[in-house]
Amino acid sequence: MKRVFLTGKFLAIALIMIAVFCFGQSESIIRTTEDWPTYIDPAVGSDFSDCIAIVNLYDSLVFPNADGSVRPHLATHWDVTPDGLTWTFYLRQGVKFHSGNELTAEDVVFSVNRLLTMGEGFAYMFEPFIDEVVALDPYTVQFKMKKPYGPFLSTLVRVYILEKDLVLQHLDSGPYGEFGDYGRKWLLEHDAGSGPYMVEEVKMEEYVLMKKFDDWWGGWEPNAPEYFKEMATADPVTIRTLVAKKELEITDEIQPMESYEAMAKMPGVEVVRFVPGGMNLNLMLHTRKPPTDDVHFRRALAYAVDYKTIANIIFPGSLVARGPVPQTLPGHDSSIQPWEFNLDKAREELKKSKYYGQLDKYPLTLSWCAEVPEEEKIALMLQANFAKIGVKLEITKKPFGSMIADAQNMETTPNCSLIFVAAHYMEAGGMLTTRYHSQSTGTWEQCEWLLNPEIDQMIEDALSTIDTEERFNKYHAIQQKLVELCPTIWLMDRAETRAYQASYVSWFVADLVHQGKKIALPLGYGLYAHDMKVFPEKK
Repeated sequence: MKRVFLTGKFLAIALIMIAVFCFGQSESIIRTTEDWPTYIDPAVGSDFSDCIAIVNLYDSLVFPNADGSVRPHLATHWDVTPDGLTWTFYLRQGVKFHSGNELTAEDVVFSVNRLLTMGEGFAYMFEPFIDEVVALDPYTVQFKMKKPYGPFLSTLVRVYILEKDLVLQHLDSGPYGEFGDYGRKWLLEHDAGSGPYMVEEVKMEEYVLMKKFDDWWGGWEPNAPEYFKEMATADPVTIRTLVAKKELEITDEIQPMESYEAMAKMPGVEVVRFVPGGMNLNLMLHTRKPPTDDVHFRRALAYAVDYKTIANIIFPGSLVARGPVPQTLPGHDSSIQPWEFNLDKAREELKKSKYYGQLDKYPLTLSWCAEVPEEEKIALMLQANFAKIGVKLEITKKPFGSMIADAQNMETTPNCSLIFVAAHYMEAGGMLTTRYHSQSTGTWEQCEWLLNPEIDQMIEDALSTIDTEERFNKYHAIQQKLVELCPTIWLMDRAETRAYQASYVSWFVADLVHQGKKIALPLGYGLYAHDMKVFPEKK
């Protein structure tokens, strides 16, 4: 069996290497790796790898700054009524789609309606609030809201504009009436965007290759990469080999620490580490499945975790979590204290549980992500610590795609799921909504199956609050309530670590790290290839 495993593993490495060697278009390329699957349709994708591709292929009305604020992008300016119910955006003229056709307000209306109708990806952020979108003229679009949406402007970094006519030319059969499948099948391997890069080739289980769009409205600096390639591998041996051969410019963020240490010793390679504005590691606890349906049992588990080892040794540079919202995210409640590692308190809580005295009948199940090897260390540590309080933990290594599938059904979701989550926009609401509102149950971002009407109402009320200070106070109340319910064991606010080819690549994120500046970019935007530079002659 071991021989078969190794053969399969080296075959996978060989396929990746062949894909790299067969790329002969240009040496001006940025290649990165990520776990898979990757969906480049902006009405479907919302995962790590999805966002990396989407932000390079499509434009949004506003664009995020490194500090978490937003600036004009497709929209040059905007107005909002005092009641927050009507937003009017004035579009940049002369923006071309990759087809050469001009982007207009009709494309914005189509893209928003498509997102809301399909109800996937980032639709959950807008469906409760947007009532109607209308084109007032070719360059003016108006959003009419059902109710005020405090962080609306920040969320618009997740509304990506597609070319209406191009999508309509590629409809297949589907559930959306006259729109069929809304172009979903075609958009698996093609784009309809206006972003700085356009799809050159997609192989669904291997890579997405993007080519520079020379007519992009924002223009280009010298030495911008001609190509950007996102590859489907996180295998440590493959990654180290590609980096050593200078056939991978920026690694993924999920390599074992020993791999980063090895790559840091390679000529011209630098490892950067920073705490991004909104990513944490969660041990999600299934609140509808015994024995994690008992709050005292969940609290007992929370006391049986060695948080400092996780944050300081397994993922060095990280912060021990202080509640459900990462500490660098605006709206975090700084009064929340971290859970402590205290087995005596764990045993006290366990005695209050309805399962106490019959723990042998209720072994816990835990899934960890196969693409993140360091999670196995956490899983084994949890297994050992839980055993000390009489709780048996059964561990399963699963590909992320399988964890996504399991999360879709209450019965197949395990008691415990180790999953990283990042805020979809730079405010506490961007984490609280996707993590704990009932609308997100059945997705990988909420394996807790919380389904709590009070939490839902509190989130909706906070999001509808226009005044920032008042909205943040409401976020604080939600965080305190979640700590009380303990649906999750918040392990750490993660320090993101990546290796890159510093000798011939200029990467704006690394520059910010060197300058000691805050980095609060939404998921995907840290790999915005337009703002990178590559110097092949320096290899």
